[in-house]
Amino acid sequence: MDKNIILQVEKVSKKFGGVKAVDEVSFTLKKGDVLGVIGPNGSGKTTLSNLITGFVEKDSGIVLFKGQNISRWAPHKIADAGLARTFQVMRPYPTLAAYKNIIPPLYSPRARRTARGKLGDRSAVAIDILEEVGFERDARVPYKLAGTLPLGYLKRLELCRCLALRPELIICDEVFSGLSMSEIASMVPLMKRLQESGITLIMVEHRLRELFKIADRAIVLNFGAKIAEGSPGEIFNDDKVKKAYFGGEDDYVFAK
Repeated sequence: MDKNIILQVEKVSKKFGGVKAVDEVSFTLKKGDVLGVIGPNGSGKTTLSNLITGFVEKDSGIVLFKGQNISRWAPHKIADAGLARTFQVMRPYPTLAAYKNIIPPLYSPRARRTARGKLGDRSAVAIDILEEVGFERDARVPYKLAGTLPLGYLKRLELCRCLALRPELIICDEVFSGLSMSEIASMVPLMKRLQESGITLIMVEHRLRELFKIADRAIVLNFGAKIAEGSPGEIFNDDKVKKAYFGGEDDYVFAK
């Protein structure tokens, strides 16, 4: 196996009842890359994320992370190996300050191991992580109750809980969803900085214009199956993709 490949997904499938939510999906991802996972609503994007990270059991297929077969691993073991994920439906500890939401993952075996026992004051580390993603320390936003934060900050808080684990790969599930254009504009450079820091990213997204400012490659799902893979130009000119999104109409509004 190529040492530059961090994730390999081979013919992963899942049925719910008689419905194929994910149908023999395969792809590989190299270290440091950003891969978009796109497709119409109900195409299997979040289910694929759940299958990779162990939150849903696969019917068939193999997932290799850094050459290890993690297909039957529990989610906590996968996270401990360095593969973290955000959730589309965020569930912070609403009655705790934002920075205190970051402290539990700082006690994880991976955080302790990667810091080599030198984490120091975890409260200070948590606030530093929040500041890195746009929480204003001077405005005391890290100290506000998580349940009082607007959506944009909650999205960043969800990402921070991943970063506290010091992961090598993060699956980001709809980080742009529900955000205003100005909030998205501030999130794009943040995701670029994460990539530049050496973190590999999978971004499950509907906002394709913003996604392709970060990702240079994407896979397209429809009814659980992968129907296309390639660069933005290849994706936007693929007849199967146009049919999936627009019923075959030659409409490029989502690319503009």
